[in-house]
Amino acid sequence: MKAFVVDEPGRVSITEVVAPRASQGNALVRPLLVGMCGTDLELIDGTIDPAYVQYPLVLGHEWVGVLEEPVDGVGPSGSLVVVEGVIPCGVCEACTRGDSNLCGTYDEIGFTRPGALAEQISVPAHLIHFIEDHVDPYDAVLVEPMAVVWRAMTRVPLRTGLRVAVIGDGTIALLAVHLLGTFAPAHITLIGRRGEQRELAVRAGADEFLLENPRDHFDLVVEAAGAGEAVSTALTLCGRGGMVILLGLPPHGTKVSIAPDDVVNNDQIIQGSFSYTREAFGDVVRRLNRGDVEPKFLITHRFSFDQALDAVATLRGSSSRHEPRGKVVVDLAQA
Repeated sequence: MKAFVVDEPGRVSITEVVAPRASQGNALVRPLLVGMCGTDLELIDGTIDPAYVQYPLVLGHEWVGVLEEPVDGVGPSGSLVVVEGVIPCGVCEACTRGDSNLCGTYDEIGFTRPGALAEQISVPAHLIHFIEDHVDPYDAVLVEPMAVVWRAMTRVPLRTGLRVAVIGDGTIALLAVHLLGTFAPAHITLIGRRGEQRELAVRAGADEFLLENPRDHFDLVVEAAGAGEAVSTALTLCGRGGMVILLGLPPHGTKVSIAPDDVVNNDQIIQGSFSYTREAFGDVVRRLNRGDVEPKFLITHRFSFDQALDAVATLRGSSSRHEPRGKVVVDLAQA
C-alpha cells in the first residue's frame, strides 16, 4: 500500500510499504482524513526527544477513518471512527490510576508505530471510538488535538469568570480558545505573531487578538506556542493566585529562567500537560457526538495524498503569509 514515510530524520517520501493485516485484538481501518501539525515537522526533522519516536515511521497521529475489518465484536464495518493514539499497557501503576498518557511503556500511533498517513492502518480494537452519522469527518479529524487541550484544561481548578490569556496562534492555541468557552471566562485575550490569524481567533471565541504582550495580568495563562520565550511570557503575565498551563512543546532541551520565590509569594499554579488520557479522549468524542463542538472552521488547507509534501511545505510557512493558516489536512479520498 501507499504511505507517507519518514525513513530517517530529514528523509521523507510517499512510497509503497507492506499493508497491515487484521490480527487478534487489532482491527483494520481505512484513514479518510489526516491532520498535520508542528509535531510532525519535529518528527521529520528529528528534533523530538528520541525516547518518543522510532524510525522509519509512517506519519499520522491526528486522523479519522472508516472501520474496514472489525475484530472482537467491535463494529460494524463502514462505521466512522477515531482511535486513541496512545497505546497504554493497562497494568502499570500509571494506567491503573487512569493516567494512561504516563504509561510506563510509551507506545503511540504515528510515533513509535505506523501512523495513519497511509491507505490502511491496524489499530488496537479497544481504543476505537465511534462517531455518530451526523458528525462531519472534518470535525472528527480534530478529536486528537482537542483531547490534548481538554486534558490540560481539566487538570487545573478552572472556574467561571476567569480573565484568560492564550499565547500562540496555531491550531492548539485556537482550540484552547474554543474549548475555554466551556468554562464561561470573563474575557479571552489571544497573543499571536501573525496578524492574518485574527479572524480565526475571533471565530474560535477570542475577545481580543494582540500582536504584542499586554501589561495586564491574568487569572489563567495558556502557553500554546511551544517556545521558551512564550513560556517566560506566560509566567510574567500570570497574576497573583493565577494559573499557567504549559501546553506547547518547545524543542527538546529548551530551558527558561524562573523565580521560585515569586511563584510561592504569588500563590501560583504552573501545570504541564502531556498528551491525553483515555478519559479526556472519550470526553471529547462524547461532546463531538452531542454537537457541543464543531471545530472544522479551523481547517484552512486541504491536500490530496499525493500532495502530502505540499502539506508539509505549508506547515513550514511556504504558503502566502497574507492568508490565515489553521489546521492542515490531507484528504486520502481526494484525487
